[in-house]
Amino acid sequence: MIRLDKYLSDAGLASRRELKDLLKAGAVTVNGKPVADGAAKVDPESDRVCFHGEPVEGPRRVVLLLHKPAGFVTSTEDPRDRTVMELIPAAFLRQKVVPVGRLDKETEGLLLFTNDGDLAHRLISPKHGVEKRYYARHEGTASAEDVEAFAAGLTLKDGTLCRPAVLRPLGPGESEITVTEGKYHQVRRMMAARGLPVVYLRREQEGSLSLDGLALGETRELTEAEIAAL
Repeated sequence: MIRLDKYLSDAGLASRRELKDLLKAGAVTVNGKPVADGAAKVDPESDRVCFHGEPVEGPRRVVLLLHKPAGFVTSTEDPRDRTVMELIPAAFLRQKVVPVGRLDKETEGLLLFTNDGDLAHRLISPKHGVEKRYYARHEGTASAEDVEAFAAGLTLKDGTLCRPAVLRPLGPGESEITVTEGKYHQVRRMMAARGLPVVYLRREQEGSLSLDGLALGETRELTEAEIAAL
């Protein structure tokens, strides 16, 4: 058994505060009868809960893709900076989505959010080898020696060991980098270790997903097929 207001809130219909007015207005029925008390208990397995006449489904798995702009930190809250949560539509915040991994404040690009902890772990864990591809503008021009160093696995100045990665020079001051892990500021630190400091960085792909024309600052929910492909 679960409180009615929690069941409705977890389903993403509204916040508990908003639900008080909706319940009083008769917007919610349980087994065909209006219920105004949010503390009333319901059994999600046997009770039929409706909101404005439509059946209410319990919490569902949500995976959201954001084209993150620069200037936002990847955190659920921060005392100084704006966070990526400010860019998430309220309906998805009510589904309790959180960022999957992180992009640093000045990095743009593909950032996932989900309320599925198992999926988040699979995407983040290096042992699953999920590829993450970045576009970088940087000082200098990447050489064949830099490509070989990335492929062999870099050791950063502080002793951090990086897994083998793919560096693909695109021309003077431009490269693509593909990694399978997400250490702190990893791509920027790897490039700096080769004398190629990054001036602009964007994540363009993660696993089977890409930005695919999504505008900066916009979000879209993944389909079940896209989630399965992850």
